Amino acid sequence: MSRAAPLSIGLIGLGKHGERYLGHVQRDLPELRIAALSRQNADAGRALAGELGVRFHADPRDLVNDPGVEAVIAVVPPRLHASIVEACVAARRPLLIEKPFAVDAAEAFRLRDRVEDSGLPCLVAQTLRFSSVVRTVREWLPEIGLPSQVLLGQSFEPTRLGWLDDPAVSGGGNVLHTGVHMFDLLRHLTGGEVREAYCALDRVTTKRTEDSFVASFAIEAPHGRVLGSAAGSRATESRAGEIRIVAERGQVVADHVHRTASLLADRRVVRSVEVADVPTVREVLQTFAAVARGAPSPITARDGAAAVAIADACYRSAETGTRVRVPAQ
Repeated sequence: MSRAAPLSIGLIGLGKHGERYLGHVQRDLPELRIAALSRQNADAGRALAGELGVRFHADPRDLVNDPGVEAVIAVVPPRLHASIVEACVAARRPLLIEKPFAVDAAEAFRLRDRVEDSGLPCLVAQTLRFSSVVRTVREWLPEIGLPSQVLLGQSFEPTRLGWLDDPAVSGGGNVLHTGVHMFDLLRHLTGGEVREAYCALDRVTTKRTEDSFVASFAIEAPHGRVLGSAAGSRATESRAGEIRIVAERGQVVADHVHRTASLLADRRVVRSVEVADVPTVREVLQTFAAVARGAPSPITARDGAAAVAIADACYRSAETGTRVRVPAQ
């Protein structure tokens, strides 16, 4: 049987993260090929398109409407997402869109409804779900029983991307851009919905957006109430990605940065492993190739919107100093 022709991709955004997408398509994924590029720096974009022998579009909407583009990947600040989603819906172009899905709950729900009402194939790149550590944790959950607490943490060095500290472009700081990974995991690991949030945030090295936050949550899971927490920092010259799940028969303790996972029971470590490194962007792209050809999306616009709604509640909680209900979905 002959292999299907590669899917022709239009890539919007060629910053640090966009270059990762481009590199994986070129090196690792014969089922995809770049057909067109769009980036804010038009001169650099045209030069790169020339090197690759592909088309360049200064306006992302022109890329979406390029007849040679079969599917679109958007790796841009979330303020630009609305126009790209609308263009993809109108042109019926399957869309892989980076997190955060939107800048606030109202926009996230509106874009979610546009995607769902149109039936547009859409995958939201909540890449942490593709982590080999997260997958290991999920595999171990049946061994420890029903969870009562999920505690998450992500700490990284200060960002070098200036636009992340400009709320007019970024829409928010660490809560929106890193927190959404953990907020999505709260849902992914419990199978439930976050209903309440209480959050405090701070600026350690940033000037206009937060780079540090701690939040607690009430989660409504299928088996009952689960307490959750998430702590994020971009103010340390080190990295860690803690996952701790406390359940009736034991605990799972893991770190998705250092790729370790341990299962604890009866005051001892029952199992401890170092998990193989799996490039999450490559996994997302491989999944998108299938979604664009008709497979169900494992991370939908509804999932993307839910993570943004939790971030939205965290901001309102920090502003008011009170526990806040997560916007209804």
